[in-house]
Amino acid sequence: MQDQTPNVDGQYQIFFVIWIALLISQVMFVVIIFIVRPELFQFDLSRPILGSDGDGEAGPVVVIGFAIAAVTAALLSFFFRHRSNERAIGRQSVADLQSGLINALALCEVSSLLGLALAFMFSYQYFFLWIALGMIGMLLHFPRRDEIRAASYKR
Repeated sequence: MQDQTPNVDGQYQIFFVIWIALLISQVMFVVIIFIVRPELFQFDLSRPILGSDGDGEAGPVVVIGFAIAAVTAALLSFFFRHRSNERAIGRQSVADLQSGLINALALCEVSSLLGLALAFMFSYQYFFLWIALGMIGMLLHFPRRDEIRAASYKR
């Protein structure tokens, strides 16, 4: 007879590895930008935060559009993870819990990718705000053992 007790610690380690790998990717975005565009790290605080429309730089419309998209993606990540957690607990499925975590982290990464695009396409010096939003979102999605237990055990 096989042991029917779920391996919560093993599952948690898998969740943690996924979480830390995607968080490290955010740091790698900053490193890549530093290697390719080091001039963006020489902050000129006289430049407007909403950008300017000259010399291929991001204009206010682009910056505001990217900001709205980044914040929307970060907020949707919490909605989708919560919904996925409820579904996982209802179905007693750790796989649903894992896919919810991955989807939430991917949505947080969207904001970082938008910051990366602002840095490379528009030489926008405040790109780090988008990457910071993605990292904060990922930190808030830290995996918890309680969620795994709730999705593992029948009540």
